[in-house]
Amino acid sequence: MSSILRTLKRCAAVGAVALAAVSLQPTTASAAPQPVVGGTTAAQGEFPWMVRLSMGCGGSLLTQQIVLTAAHCVSGSGNNTSITATAGVVDLQSSSAIKVKSTKVLQAPGYNGKGKDWALIKLAQPINLPTLNIATNTAYNTGTFTVAGWGATREGGTQQRYMRKATVPFVSDATCKQSYGNELVPAEELCAGYTQGGVDTCQGDSGGPMFRRDNAGAWIQVGIVSWGQGCARPDYPGVYTEVSTFASAIKSAAASL
Repeated sequence: MSSILRTLKRCAAVGAVALAAVSLQPTTASAAPQPVVGGTTAAQGEFPWMVRLSMGCGGSLLTQQIVLTAAHCVSGSGNNTSITATAGVVDLQSSSAIKVKSTKVLQAPGYNGKGKDWALIKLAQPINLPTLNIATNTAYNTGTFTVAGWGATREGGTQQRYMRKATVPFVSDATCKQSYGNELVPAEELCAGYTQGGVDTCQGDSGGPMFRRDNAGAWIQVGIVSWGQGCARPDYPGVYTEVSTFASAIKSAAASL
């Protein structure tokens, strides 16, 4: 479907997640912005591995010193001390927020704007908070997922001060391709959202995790907020990097940092 533009949920200066379940999606002039519906404010300490990055993206603590985010949130690989990671709080303005500078960035090898949307950011020092395990196989790629972040609550909206959360159901590759055609990379991407719209990730949520409970009841990350058509539009689910596809590469890259 050549008319679909791959709009990344980047949110550099635009925003944070005001989740109801936000997804990165391109905005077209023909469709009116829709508010993100269904999200609520997260409780302090509910998702302790959530990270807000200063370029306007989200992320998760893969280890206490490495943040997993989206490739489209960074400009390449190498030494980088320009990014500040904020963690440990729901309220970004809280005096108890933990702020740590970056030292290195590793963008997914071969990333060219389509698929492979993951990156790692090494921090100057460890953050003493719980980390989020990543899925290493497809066992948890279905069901209902949780998304969280400080992104916009509507298309074109602004970053939120308080972290929000929402739940979104799995959408099959076949159904997702009906909306996105060949722009979707089924082997590397996972879709989630509602046919009727109303709940999705949005600008500023990019790089944040999509997660669910594993069989032992622990949180596990299955996706990374990547892109989509607008925010919470009917028939346009959010598109997420399929973490299990890249789990081995992510772990190897983290060890190299």
